[in-house]
Amino acid sequence: MSSVFNILDFGAVPDGVTDSTAAIQNALDAAGECMGEVVVPPGIYCTGRLTMRPQTKLSGTSAWLFGGYGGSIFRLNTADTDCMIDITGAFGVQISGMNLEGCRLGENIHGVKLFWPVYNGGGKEDTPTIDDCKIGHFTGDGVRLEHIWCFSIRHSMLCFNGGAGLYVDGWDGFILDNWFSANQKGGMLGGPVACSVTTTGNRVEWNRVGGFVLPSGNTMNITGNYFDRSGGPALKLGCEKSGMESLTITGNLIYRSGKPGPGLETEEENSHVLMQNCVNVTFTGNTMRHGRDDNGQGTWSPDICMVIRDCDYCVFANNAIHRGSMKETIRWDGRGTCRFEGNLGEPVGAPDFI
Repeated sequence: MSSVFNILDFGAVPDGVTDSTAAIQNALDAAGECMGEVVVPPGIYCTGRLTMRPQTKLSGTSAWLFGGYGGSIFRLNTADTDCMIDITGAFGVQISGMNLEGCRLGENIHGVKLFWPVYNGGGKEDTPTIDDCKIGHFTGDGVRLEHIWCFSIRHSMLCFNGGAGLYVDGWDGFILDNWFSANQKGGMLGGPVACSVTTTGNRVEWNRVGGFVLPSGNTMNITGNYFDRSGGPALKLGCEKSGMESLTITGNLIYRSGKPGPGLETEEENSHVLMQNCVNVTFTGNTMRHGRDDNGQGTWSPDICMVIRDCDYCVFANNAIHRGSMKETIRWDGRGTCRFEGNLGEPVGAPDFI
């Protein structure tokens, strides 16, 4: 008995016109009977809502590029759905080498969605993996993980979505070597709880609102990422009513944040980093630089490198901030439990540089 299923054998048609929803779902259901794999040959398959099964794999040929989709493409063909692929209850599922194209259909439609009504709703680790995929042009989030427990997102591009590239409400995740590009509600947006997550080697660029927008949570490692031209802070951590605790933020390159536009609502958001109500954070060894749009166009930004407000027991040390901002380097409310040391540099507007 085979445990590898080709969607063409179930009647899927890669012509970019024919509705292949039922054929693809039948292949996914067959794989669910034997913890099998569903193979998607290159082509454009029009589909509606799909549901994956536990311990199965959806495998395509990855040939995507920044400006388009290629290889194995699932193209959304209905506005009457909440997502393209539902992975709720599909414990241990893997999506690899796929292109998921939302076509900007409908309202608040997500690319991949996991939803439990409560934390630990499945009673065990969810453990999905998304690897080498392009997920874009959805009106909601590219990937939405609500009340997630354990996940990995690797070497993928989450882009051009009306929501966030990735929404995370839960804990225990790895976010490695991805592109978060031009999403309207941030590259990554955290929910009420965003905890125990490692983010390394990601390119986070041209997202409105901010790069990583994390209002509440703890125990995150944000290391070695590249943030570029955020429409707000590259790192927006905490908010007026809640905050982040116990973070390590090290070795990131943060470039031309605070791009003017709809995502920039306050003066303090014209910054590389905006931290509010955060506790026990190490922010060290990061490099910041001002800039404007490509080809020498647009407004120079940001005005401020770092805005630190209502934070306690945080360390800001040995960051390179010379010419990192236009007007101010550090705006701090003076709370005595925070420490600043070795943050070298002057803003572009300092007398020596005018």
